[in-house]
Amino acid sequence: MREVQITAEGLDLIKRYEGFRSTAYRDAVGVWTIGFGHTSMAGEPHVKPGLTISRETATEILARDVNLFAQGVRQALTVQISDQQFSALVSFAYNVGLGNFRKSSVLTAVNRNDLAAVPRRLSLWTKAGGRVLPGLVKRRAAEAALFVDHDSKSDLEGARQPIEPIQGKPAAHSRTVWSALLAALLAAAQGCYAASFKTALALLTIAIIGCAFFIIYERLKKSREEGL
Repeated sequence: MREVQITAEGLDLIKRYEGFRSTAYRDAVGVWTIGFGHTSMAGEPHVKPGLTISRETATEILARDVNLFAQGVRQALTVQISDQQFSALVSFAYNVGLGNFRKSSVLTAVNRNDLAAVPRRLSLWTKAGGRVLPGLVKRRAAEAALFVDHDSKSDLEGARQPIEPIQGKPAAHSRTVWSALLAALLAAAQGCYAASFKTALALLTIAIIGCAFFIIYERLKKSREEGL
């Protein structure tokens, strides 16, 4: 398998969306950061309050950090991809961390050779601190556009359009919801025949609570299966 390399375009994407900061700061989730998105997790220098660096030093640190993340992405891949696709994945991993990258459905889709699903999977990673950040929405779209084959004009144009996140079906259209509600009603009906009104009401309450837990369980299960 040919060893893929990050492109100049991919490196520029990282620099553009990380931005340069000469003084240490806390990022959106409270991690001390400096330069072009460098944190202590990537190695030296250890980022602490008051630390300052020059742009030249930050560029050197970025090159070192990118090589580290590029190696991590290479090791996680089981299929051959292009340099530009690899660059998009390195940018994504640089932003979310190699640990999150390895367990993401983005990597799963790539290793399944389901490359068409990658832009949509990238679009799921737009939150930090529990809220959607416009900067992450733009970055994911840029990474998706980079990932798409530039030889295919139609694919590239599609990637530059807003990417819709995966959404579940409305409750009224969910077979899981209707099945659970039907089971609750049947349980209540049986209770009416077999017991007093109070007992039937209690059975109905229990059935509804069971229905709610069943729906929550199915939704969580589906979420885990789809992954992020």
